This record gives sequence, structure tokens and C-alpha cells, in this order.
Amino acid sequence: MQQVNLGMIGGGTVGSGVFHAWQKNGGLMAARLGVKIQFRKIAVKAFDEPRPYPIARNLMTTDWQEVINDPQIHIVIELVGGTGIAKTMVLAALAQRKTVVTANKALLSTHGPELFAAAAKSGANLYFEASVCGGIPIIKSLREGFVANQFPAIYGIVNGTCNYILSRMKAEGADFADVLADAQKLGYAETPPDLDIDGHDAQHKIGILASLAHGFWADHHQIHTEGIRDVSKIDMEFAAKLGYTIKLLGIAKQSKAQSPKSKAGVQVSVYPTLIPNTHVLASVNGVFNACFVRGDIVGDTLFYGRGAGKDATASAVLSDVADAALDLKNGGKIRVAPFVACAKGGRIAPMDEIVSRYYLRLSVVDKPGVLSKIAAIFAAAKIGISSVIQPEGHEGESVPLILMIHDAPNAAMRKALAKIAKLPAVKNKPVMIRVENFE
Repeated sequence: MQQVNLGMIGGGTVGSGVFHAWQKNGGLMAARLGVKIQFRKIAVKAFDEPRPYPIARNLMTTDWQEVINDPQIHIVIELVGGTGIAKTMVLAALAQRKTVVTANKALLSTHGPELFAAAAKSGANLYFEASVCGGIPIIKSLREGFVANQFPAIYGIVNGTCNYILSRMKAEGADFADVLADAQKLGYAETPPDLDIDGHDAQHKIGILASLAHGFWADHHQIHTEGIRDVSKIDMEFAAKLGYTIKLLGIAKQSKAQSPKSKAGVQVSVYPTLIPNTHVLASVNGVFNACFVRGDIVGDTLFYGRGAGKDATASAVLSDVADAALDLKNGGKIRVAPFVACAKGGRIAPMDEIVSRYYLRLSVVDKPGVLSKIAAIFAAAKIGISSVIQPEGHEGESVPLILMIHDAPNAAMRKALAKIAKLPAVKNKPVMIRVENFE
């Protein structure tokens, strides 16, 4: 049986998880693939660093270049993370014609085109299933399983930290800050938590999915991104009364041209969203991830599972290792390229062009004429109000006013809110959350 040798850079939580999974099921993989997979060298920060699973001492080194430069290593697994030294490592491996497997979504989001060009130049391949949604095989599905489809829409709950926080806020009526602190104690949120709760992690992931789905690389600078810091328990309560659940949603959706002079594009964005309780994504709770994919031929499909953690990530990494081993078994011929730029003139639609419905919460002085002034501003902007809630029993200088807004372009809504915020009767910054009906 042919043997393929692995080198891995990173032996912490995820790296030791990959090694443990290989120890457990490496023989099964060999039987299924007809290729024996063997670890040869693993670069670590320190031999005695804490890790959930042990790594054989004779395999470890503290010099990552020993992994790259070993002529007997065929596949390099990069689990360092970040966009600095990890980029150097990946480019060095590709330059030596070694296949690279990575879980590094930030690196791909920031430097994807450069890495893919380096892979094409060397004739090596670059696999990245573990970069999005952990153990959920969403990359392989988009590239291979749905190769005959165009993708009108992809919606993803792709950050487990945010989903855990929002799920508990809804279930317990808790405040954001309290749940975040608890999530940090439990290890579900980093310290500081900015990458997750400000939406940047989800931005990296939905950008990768949008690129694969639409055939042009989505520049992360053009992806409209909002986090969950401003979602409060009062918004959770009103959303529930209206029949919705609030989730941080990554969206990659084809958008129509808004005028004869504008072009169609792809909406690629991340923001808190009101989702109807009747939709399957509303029931995705805790640290779980889910991707709702709409293909023009296959229809609607759902992928659900653990989006992070050592074991889920290890499953995805070893899936890529298996594909890479089969490539090598077949003479090194690349069966599936890492990314194919197949769309000419593709563009990310600016957020101001995007049309959606809106949930709006205002804190207003409870006196006659306030609602009419707000309605007049919306009327002048040609924005319709579908419903209004002003609950009784609130004491204090201001009371909440909840409005559900009909479809309107983001630009018109943004300008109208700027005018509403300047009204003397409006006491705090308006809270606006978009509504998605998945039509």
C-alpha cells in the first residue's frame, strides 16, 4: 500500500486533536482510501505546552522549517492561525510543491488570491475545509456536490460564540454583558472577544463561501459587517412577541439592479437578523453552526453541526488529508482546484443598494405628535411602516416605540434614521435590526 507522510505545524488544542483522531481512525482511513497515512513530524511551540491529547515526543520539533524542508513529507497541515507567520509557512510549503491543508479562515480571507496563485504556480494544492463551520462539509458541498448549481442565496450561522450568547439571551431573558462574561468563563468566548462578537470571524467565513459560490474572490474589505454588541434583551423580547428570533447571520445572496444604470451584484454581509420562528435556522441554538444553501437546481438544503472545537475541526482536516492523499495516489494530479475564478465582472453590491425589511426600536418621549413626525420622515423617504407597538407600563423619561418597516433600500433607511435621531423627542440612538424572510 502506498504511504503518504504528513507534517503538521501547530500542536495545541486543534493540532493534538488532529493527531488523536488519526491515532484513532488512521487505519480505517487507510482501508477506505488504499493509502497509508503516516505522521512524520509535528512543529510545536514547546514540548511541554498544555494540550488535550498527547503527541509522541519523537515526532515533535520546535522548528517549523524542519516540517517544510523534510523531503519525505508530502502534505503540510497548518494550524497556527493568524495572517502573519502562517502566511510565510504556507507559501514556503507550496513553493516546495507540498500540498497544504489549513483551517485558517483569516489567512484565506485576507490573502486567498495570493495563496491560490502560489498553489497554481507550484502545481501543488491547497485544501481548507476546516476553515468554515468546523466539521460541516460545506466547502466540499459547494465545490463538488452542488457543482451543477447556481446559488441564489446562502445564509449561515457560522460563529458559535455569537450563537451561544444570543441563544442564552433569548432563553433566559439575560443581558448581553452577563452572558458574554459567562461564555468567557466556560471557554466559548475568547478574551478579548472582539473577533467573534464584532462579526469579523463570521465575515471571514461568509466571504469564503461567497467566493466559492459565485466564482470571484470576495474582498473582505467590501463585506458589510456588524456584530452583536448592541443587541439587548428588550430587543429579544419584542422580537419574540413578533414571532422572530435574533441570530447573527452571514449572507451571500444575489441582488437585483436597483436602477437601469446600476449593475446586479452579490450581497455579502454579516449582521444581526430577525429570523421567523417558523424557519429552521431559528432553532439552531448554542454553539452549533448551520448553513442554509439555496441552489437553483437542488433547491433548499441545510447543513448543521459543530462549527468549532478540536474534534469537529480534526474531522474536517483529515477529510482534506484524505483528498490530498488520493491526489498523490493518482500521480499528483489535482482533481479539484482550491478556487476557480469563473465569473467575469462579479461584484459585491454596496450595502446601500441592498433592500430588506427592518425592525426599529426608538426611545421616545411619550407625548402626542411624536409618531406622526416619525411617520412623516418615513413617508418623505417613500418607506412604509407595516406595524407599530408602543407597550404600556414603561416608566421614565422615555418609552420604547417599536416599528416594523416594509422593504426599503439601506440608503433610504439610513438617511431616514439620521433625521429621526435628531428629533427632540427621540432620546437614544435608534436600534435597527434587519429582517430576513428567506423568500
